[in-house]
Amino acid sequence: MSAYTEFSSYIAEVNDLLNAISILNWDARTQMPLGGTETRGKQLATLSALVQERLISERLQDLLDRTEGEVACLPPDSMERRSVAAVREASDLFRRTPPELTRELAHLRSVAGKTWAEARASNDFAHFAPDLERMFALNREFARVIGYKEHPYDAMLALYEPGMTAARLQTLFAVLRERVVPLLREIVDSGRKPRTDFLKLHYPPERQKQFALEVARSFGFDLSRGRLDESLHPFEISFTRNDVRITTRYNPHFLPTALFGVLHEAGHAIYEQNVAPELTRSALTSDLKGLYAVGGVSFGAHESQSRLWENLVGRSRTFWQHWLPRLQVYFPEQLADIDVETFYRAVNTVEPSLIRVEADEVTYNLHIMLRVEIEMGLMDGSMAVRDLPAIWSQKMQDYLGVTPPDDTQGVLQDIHWSHSNIGSFPCYTVGNIMASQLYEAAGQQIEGLENSLAEGNYAPLREWLTQHVYRYGRTFSPDELLVKATGRLLDTEPYLNYLESKFRELYALRGGA
Repeated sequence: MSAYTEFSSYIAEVNDLLNAISILNWDARTQMPLGGTETRGKQLATLSALVQERLISERLQDLLDRTEGEVACLPPDSMERRSVAAVREASDLFRRTPPELTRELAHLRSVAGKTWAEARASNDFAHFAPDLERMFALNREFARVIGYKEHPYDAMLALYEPGMTAARLQTLFAVLRERVVPLLREIVDSGRKPRTDFLKLHYPPERQKQFALEVARSFGFDLSRGRLDESLHPFEISFTRNDVRITTRYNPHFLPTALFGVLHEAGHAIYEQNVAPELTRSALTSDLKGLYAVGGVSFGAHESQSRLWENLVGRSRTFWQHWLPRLQVYFPEQLADIDVETFYRAVNTVEPSLIRVEADEVTYNLHIMLRVEIEMGLMDGSMAVRDLPAIWSQKMQDYLGVTPPDDTQGVLQDIHWSHSNIGSFPCYTVGNIMASQLYEAAGQQIEGLENSLAEGNYAPLREWLTQHVYRYGRTFSPDELLVKATGRLLDTEPYLNYLESKFRELYALRGGA
């Protein structure tokens, strides 16, 4: 048996453990009774510690030494060399990480998730605050272990978006603010408000689910290898490409919540389902630093696909020209007098609002910016957890001109901090930018793409994305993947052009069509 074959078998078992962790997490967020929280946290801590033990074992060190020599003659970007390099990097990290830190983080993620849900339901930030303080304290320690040059937030960003730094992110945000804020001001000042009353009628959840799944399947979400469930906060999770789960939440009196939630999560799922089969149970479908089984190369790359399918496809005029008649079959009374243009404008309404996951495309990144500023402040110690409700409210007023009436609609609205996903919020903005860049490249390279989309044929777009993004798993870095697919690094211009073109036309602003 070659060293690489033995190495691959060893890492396949590590991937199995990571998938077991993911199954327990999925169950905790969808099916588990609340009484199971404490013991589930211990189970997750045990499995996480087992993974760390495997990543620092003497056997793995020997395998790495032998395998590195064996694959040295292969091209630097070969699957084999990239796999070995990823494992070496993770192993070095966890050899520096105290096992008790890994255990405590894994346990706290489970416990804090329950505490957050209780605090959100009762509008009681103080109930969640102690767990949140501990979560950031542990992550500050983890950042020290990871190492960073300029800001502790850099260490957290490296876990979710390799190559991104706080400084690079601040430059990115400044470019976006320069053009998005004036666009938002023009839209608000125009006084034009699309009709949206029909979106707030009664829409039975079961029929919402049926329609959303019909669309998701047309995009390419394979239900023989996937399923849709309900959860408090929508998410996607995969246990290899052969078992990919998505969730959503239903609002019987607001149609877009579940509909666009399913399209968003289906974008994540399509990514995972189309990773090359040969990468299954490998280092290139394992986030060995975050201890998470995933095929997407980064959170930003993953978000690029959820935002591409949700927004660039699902909120387009072309999409609704095809799908509105079908939606009217599901909801004939609610949508009887609604034409395509009215519906298209309604689901693209721009209005500063409280909730990130329901924010429109123009205001969305402002929600992200305030969260990133808070995360950076908590990581470097310039902000305190006890002050977050007031800080949140002030930043919402500064950025969006709205003030949360309570903490449930303010600082408690997102699940991310309770799961220790500190540093993941910027990936939503990176994903928005990357989505437009990839979509532009696809349009230039796929003959007749718009005609295919108009006919409800999404195979050409999905196959292009599979060829240029999905199949590689974690073989290439986000920057490498973008350059291969589009010829350049992350570029805000396609995204900003898309926003300005779409919304200037939609709101009949100066410079619009």
